Amino acid sequence: MSYDFDLFVIGAGSGGVRAARFAAGFGAKVAVAESRYLGGTCVNVGCVPKKLLVYGAHFADDFDHASGFGWSLEKPSFDWPTLIANKNKEIERLNGIYRNLLVNSGVKLLEGHARLVDAHTVEVDGQRFSAEHILIATGGWPQIPDVPGREHAITSNEAFFLEQLPKRVIVVGGGYIAVEFAGIFNGLGSETTLLYRGEMFLRGFDGAVRKHLSEELTKRGMNLQFNSDIARIDKLDDGSLKVTLKDGCELAADCVFYATGRRPMLDNLGLENTGVQLDDKGFIQVDEQFQTTEPSILALGDVIGRVQLTPVALAEGMAVARRLFKPEQYRPVDYKHIPTAVFSLPNIGTVGLTEEEAREQGHSVQIFESRFRPMQLSLTHSQERTLMKLVVDADTDKVLGCHMVGPDAGEIVQGLAIALKAGATKQVFDETIGVHPTAAEEFVTMRTPVDA
Repeated sequence: MSYDFDLFVIGAGSGGVRAARFAAGFGAKVAVAESRYLGGTCVNVGCVPKKLLVYGAHFADDFDHASGFGWSLEKPSFDWPTLIANKNKEIERLNGIYRNLLVNSGVKLLEGHARLVDAHTVEVDGQRFSAEHILIATGGWPQIPDVPGREHAITSNEAFFLEQLPKRVIVVGGGYIAVEFAGIFNGLGSETTLLYRGEMFLRGFDGAVRKHLSEELTKRGMNLQFNSDIARIDKLDDGSLKVTLKDGCELAADCVFYATGRRPMLDNLGLENTGVQLDDKGFIQVDEQFQTTEPSILALGDVIGRVQLTPVALAEGMAVARRLFKPEQYRPVDYKHIPTAVFSLPNIGTVGLTEEEAREQGHSVQIFESRFRPMQLSLTHSQERTLMKLVVDADTDKVLGCHMVGPDAGEIVQGLAIALKAGATKQVFDETIGVHPTAAEEFVTMRTPVDA
C-alpha cells in the first residue's frame, strides 16, 4: 500500500523532533504536527525557561557575596517583568531554531491539532494524511487536584507568564518542579512556603541528599511544611488567597502553585479509533521498542510515563528513527545510570543508585561522604555547605552511585556519569588526580568510609 508519509509524528517536543529529523535524514518521508509550540514542554514551559529563572534567582546570592571580595555596590533591585520579557525573547528564538531544524531536514511541518482517524490515518485541521508509521510524542500536562478553590491556583504553565512576582507564594508538591520553583520564588524575594504531604520531599533521591537540601533551604528562609496538604483555597475581597490546610491551619498567600504531578496529554487524540491501550496509570502502553498495542503506532517520551526527562526522550526518538529506517545502527535505550539534576538553590546532581536502593538490592555497601563549606563562600558570611557522597559496593569496589548538593552539582555529576557508565571502581576514583582548587576534586579525595 502507498502512504503519504513513512512516518507521521504527533508532537514537536524534544523526542518527536529528534525522531522526525533523523528519520528524514535516513531517507524517510516525514511529517510532524504540533498544535501548541515547537520544542514542547522543555523549551517553552519546562527545563529551559525554568533554568533561566534559576539563574535569575541566583544573582541574589552573587550580590550578597560580592562585598566579601571587595565589591561595593548599591542595594540591587529586581524587576520581574524584565526577566519574563527577556525569557520570552529567548524562547521565541529557540522556537525558530526548532522550526528550522525540522524544515531544513526535509520534514513537513503541520501546525494544527492532529487526531487519529485509524491506525494509519491522521487528520489535521480537516485534512487527512496516511502514514505507514505514526509516532505519538504529545508529552504531559500539569494537573491540580480536585480541591475546593482549585481555580485560584496555578501550575508551571502559568508561572512562566505571571505579570508580577507574588509577594507570598505557597508551592504544593515534593518533586523536581515544586522544589525548583520554590527556590526560584524564594531567591527572587517572595515569602515562600513549600507544602508536601509526605515525610520529606524528593522521594526516590538519596536520603542524605534530601535531608541536606531541606537544611539548606531552611537556612535560606524557606518555610518547609511536610506532612501537610491543602483542604481548600478561598479568594478574599482584596485579591489575596486564604489557604486552609487539612489540619485546620490557615495560611495567607498571593499565589498558590501546584506541582503535584503531570498527566499524559491525550486530549482529543482519537486513540479510541485505534488498538492503542493505556496502562493502569493512564500512560500509553509500549514494549521495549516503543511499539504500542497497535502495530503501526509507536509512542515515546512523557506520554509513556517511563523516565520523564528531556535527554531520555531524545534517546528514545533516536532509537525509533534508527529501528524503523536505519536498523543497522539501532541500539536500545539504556535506562541505567541516567544522570539528573534538580536546579534547586543549591543544586542537586545525582547518578546511579542511592544508598537505600543499593542496600535493598543486596549490595554490601560502603559510604564515602563529605560535607564542607565551598571555597567560593570562604570570604562571605554564607554558611551554606556542600554535600558529596559515593555509594560503593564493598565486595567489587565498583562505584554504584554519586550524589551531590551544592553549586554546579549538575555540571559536575555529568562527568561522573561517564565514569559510572564505564564501570569505574573506587580505586579508579582514588587514582584520578583532582583539579585543584575545585569542589569537584572532593569526589576523588574521599578515602575513609563514614560507616567504617
